[in-house]
Amino acid sequence: MTNFLKFKRNQGALFCFMLVIVWEAVSGQTRYSIPEEMQKGSIVGNFAKDLGLDIKELSDRGVRIVSKGRTQYFALNVKSGHLITTERIDREQICGRMEKCLLTFEIIVEEKMKLYRVEVEITDINDNAPNFQAGESEVKISEITAPGSRYPLQEAQDPDLGINSLQSYHLSSNRHFSLVLQTGSDGVKYAELVLEKSLDREEQAVHNLILTATDGGNPVRSGTAQIHVIVLDANDNAPVFSQPIYKVNVLENMPAGSTMVTVTATDLDEGIHQEVKYSIRKIANKASQIFHLDSRTGELLVVGNVDFEEAALYEIEVQAHDGGGLLDRCKIVIVVSDVNDNAPELTITSLLNSIPEDSPPGTVIALLNVQDLDSGENGKVTCSVASNLPFQLRKSLDNYYSLVTDRALDREQVAAYNITVTATDNGTPPLSTATTIPLQILDTNDNGPLFDKTSYTAYVTENNPRGASVFSLKANDPDEGENARVTYSVTEDQIQEVPLSSSISINSETGALYALRSFDYEQFREIRFQVQAQDGGSPPLSSNVSVTLFLLDQNDNSPHILHPSFPTDGSTGVELAPRSSEPGYLVTKVVAVDADSGQNAWLSYQLLKATEPGLFSVGLHSGEIRTARYFLDKDALKQSLVVLVKDNGQPPLSSTATVTVVVADSIPEILSDLSSLSAPVDPQSSLTLYLVIAVASVSCLFFTFLIVLVALRLRRWRNSQLFDSSSVTFSGVPVSQFVGLDGVRAFLHSYSHEVSLTTDSRKSQFNFPKSNYANTLTSQHSCEIKDHILITEELDNNRDQKNDFTFLQSNVHVDGNILCSDSAGTLFMGNGTSSLRGGTETAGEVSFCFGASYAIFIDSTQSL
Repeated sequence: MTNFLKFKRNQGALFCFMLVIVWEAVSGQTRYSIPEEMQKGSIVGNFAKDLGLDIKELSDRGVRIVSKGRTQYFALNVKSGHLITTERIDREQICGRMEKCLLTFEIIVEEKMKLYRVEVEITDINDNAPNFQAGESEVKISEITAPGSRYPLQEAQDPDLGINSLQSYHLSSNRHFSLVLQTGSDGVKYAELVLEKSLDREEQAVHNLILTATDGGNPVRSGTAQIHVIVLDANDNAPVFSQPIYKVNVLENMPAGSTMVTVTATDLDEGIHQEVKYSIRKIANKASQIFHLDSRTGELLVVGNVDFEEAALYEIEVQAHDGGGLLDRCKIVIVVSDVNDNAPELTITSLLNSIPEDSPPGTVIALLNVQDLDSGENGKVTCSVASNLPFQLRKSLDNYYSLVTDRALDREQVAAYNITVTATDNGTPPLSTATTIPLQILDTNDNGPLFDKTSYTAYVTENNPRGASVFSLKANDPDEGENARVTYSVTEDQIQEVPLSSSISINSETGALYALRSFDYEQFREIRFQVQAQDGGSPPLSSNVSVTLFLLDQNDNSPHILHPSFPTDGSTGVELAPRSSEPGYLVTKVVAVDADSGQNAWLSYQLLKATEPGLFSVGLHSGEIRTARYFLDKDALKQSLVVLVKDNGQPPLSSTATVTVVVADSIPEILSDLSSLSAPVDPQSSLTLYLVIAVASVSCLFFTFLIVLVALRLRRWRNSQLFDSSSVTFSGVPVSQFVGLDGVRAFLHSYSHEVSLTTDSRKSQFNFPKSNYANTLTSQHSCEIKDHILITEELDNNRDQKNDFTFLQSNVHVDGNILCSDSAGTLFMGNGTSSLRGGTETAGEVSFCFGASYAIFIDSTQSL
């Protein structure tokens, strides 16, 4: 490929036209070639096309560059797939005098966990002109120096390479000197000043020359330096170094102030021409900051940091000159030996923070890059992880390692790992670097719920309350989250053809079992069913356990009499006992059973009541009724026995059996006596009859008293002053005005049954029905009435159009209810309030009748 370069000095700008060369190396690396000093953002190449990547997927796959240096010179344009520059690249600054300048980096596709190595070669352009370290220099030449003598001149420095580097020197025109080009063993060109004609100090003591150094670039760049040739008096011996080359081997990191080497030069002259001084003639810029030459002693001292990783070799030219201007030169070669002073650098380029526990062996967790700035064995690095961890390192590309799983993981055993990766070099002593990678193991539903036992047994007392907790189960799931959330359910079954769900329920979250009904021990003795525990995983896992609930008996059943059984026709069973029976004769046996079990069903018998005490006895546990003595003539023909049957529960329950025993010697006698048998009279029945008669008598007396009291109250009410017309004087009132009063009397008389009377409170209540007086009274209106009805007279109809009333009885308090009558005798309820006046004093507050001719007030101070 061809690079075209064009420079224009007057504009100060560089236009570069290039064609980038891309090729695939044997190792699978991708290489590009670009010239230095390209503008920022220039395209280096299409990395997507060269690496076979799809541009549409670049942003999703996490493509990025990993470089070793501190400066990032390149970037990826994921939209176009181009590799572009991010900085202006100076080849001389990066690679110095190296013939090939390569920048190496890796492109990582994180989704595929794949690496691509890319090398970019930086080619040289003529961007540096030759430059002399000193703009002026002196050359002292004795006047007796013979023509043809040569004097080395200072070299110009040009960091460019090849044709762009220093090519030639030119000397300004003069009569005494010429210039000869020389090429050193290292290929560097330098110039020597040749004396062509003898000098005469008296004729000219100083000659000023201009030395020009040019390179071979296009256009040509050059640099100049002034040379002052001073003509000296005769000094025929120049200083001579003890050896032309001083070579010294040192270890890096030598302390400052150490002496590297001491150069020595001697001069055979005497006096001022014998005094020798040393100076550095040629040294690189970096070396000048590290080393210092003592001009008097010739000691080369360390003043900076000697670092093998920065430079392994230093060359310094030293010259010795006497007082007469003669000089000699030598070279100091410093070889720096590496020491293991750099620990490996471990970088995580890609990382997964968590993986499922069912991840297969070989799952990549992280990509790591390791670098060591040392060289040789000191730079060889080995990475490792702890052997007891289920992980291993695999070397993928050069100094890249993949951290992968090497066996199955189990979150229930270890939920998280802190993986320590250690990088150790082979130096002496070895240096190491460690980094810790945290890894969380995600749970999968690989464990089902497990019960503590294979079966459970519980005991429940019968007659338990409904909804009571009878038992609790617990299943454990070592998973976490939803995979460990356990729900419980009862497998459907039947108890005596009844669904189990009607008897037992379970709390799906806690596993507590509840009884939905009260159990009866006498119906069934045990309940067997299955409980299933299921986790919340997907798919869910479950396990079953057998549960047996045994019912415990309670004493909830009384003894049941089987014999003697009561006849269905209402008659009493009769047992026969011969009159000639001897003591101990078995008359009959009371047989009873108890539905309970255990001691609740243990029965005992005892004679509770007998017609002839002491005539019969009952077996305590057998229930056998036997004669206790001989029958006597005075003994009744019919004997009634009451036998108590009691169980042994706490508290005990009991039942009674009545046995009728007939004493007779023959069957005809039995038949004749049976007709006269009747049921015995129970003295308790007579007592009950007497109590009923007494209660009835007391009730009759109480009702009679109430009737008499009501009658007296009614009589007193009739005789009260309410209906006594002689007690009220109507003066100045027309006869027609009494229609209202008669209507009130008729109203009260007709609806006297609507008046509620009380003996304790001093108030009564009127209830006005709606049917007959809907036009004058509010329906079903209830009001408190006073015992006295007062009739008022209209005194003055012209006093501010208001009704004032004179009351027959003073000091009457009215609660606010008033019954009014107009001139037509129509009754209506009054409203408003006013003061009752008796004479000249206010008697109290009263409801006021507007437009009424008469008003009736009911006083609470009297009773009907």
